[in-house]
Amino acid sequence: MQFIRSNAVNITNHTLPPGFTLRNATWNDLEAVADLIRAVCEADGDPDDAVPASEIKSEWKANFDLETDVWVVTDPTGKVVGYEEFFARPGHASLQGDGYVHPQFKGLGVGTALLHALDARARVEMAQAELDLRVYLRNYMTIGNEKGRALHESEGFKPMRFTWSMRIKFDAPPPTPQFPQGVEIRPFIEAEHLYPVYEAIEEAFADHWGHLKPSFDDWKENRQAPDRYYPDLWFVAWEGAEIAGVSICRQRSGMGWVWSLGVRRPWRKQGLGMALLLHSFGEFYKRGEKVIGLGVDASNPTGATRLYERAGMYVETEYVCYEKEYRPGRELEE
Repeated sequence: MQFIRSNAVNITNHTLPPGFTLRNATWNDLEAVADLIRAVCEADGDPDDAVPASEIKSEWKANFDLETDVWVVTDPTGKVVGYEEFFARPGHASLQGDGYVHPQFKGLGVGTALLHALDARARVEMAQAELDLRVYLRNYMTIGNEKGRALHESEGFKPMRFTWSMRIKFDAPPPTPQFPQGVEIRPFIEAEHLYPVYEAIEEAFADHWGHLKPSFDDWKENRQAPDRYYPDLWFVAWEGAEIAGVSICRQRSGMGWVWSLGVRRPWRKQGLGMALLLHSFGEFYKRGEKVIGLGVDASNPTGATRLYERAGMYVETEYVCYEKEYRPGRELEE
């Protein structure tokens, strides 16, 4: 095996077959990484979750330093067969990984090599966290990824949470939404509404597991990234001068995607969530989108999973979140 030194960590503690290389990713790897992710998602039975190269490019530009936070494993021919990325949220205590191993190259130590690189990077990052903060690293994978789950458990990770990727398909127009009295959808005007929408959606998600409110600038950069920002699919429900709820939608992997749907607490349990969802379905249908998806925490405290099931959505794929705690302490969101 060839060993490559990262600017952040020294990657020298892995065993891969002869000719396989673990190294930091470069821009030349972009298309190959997209191909790898697509192959993994197809093997997992959820090809719609594959991220296109254009979106990966936007993510790399906005959130990652390729020299320290992104790795690939290549086989003797130079083919990218493994990928891992590292992301640190503000505070340096809530850390996130996302890794993929090509289905034809499992069982060769590729996942182990990537996970060790991720672990080393996380340990470097945690040195910047306040000493009383709990520090942890999280990774998601499909529920049926037995090898990936076994690997994470052998490396000190524990299953913490489950999420669903849900779908609905329409052969006829969806039902007409019924909004609570006094609540209406108004056209989204970016210059006037962007910041109020940010405050509203973050308030709606404040009690969700692991949620940390980003700065407005970070939120804006994420929401308005290329291939993600469809302002005509931002549906804002108002009562008078106040935002009651928001459904931020987009196109994703050839289908409609309900990216974030949130209802502020004073307007909950009045049918607004269902109305926003059905309104989103209807707008997608008008645009010719007959398949619509979303992702949701299976233990969502606001009852979102029940809402989506009542609307006729079904679970396409289930994911499990694994967490490795490096240090106990105060939760960052407290």
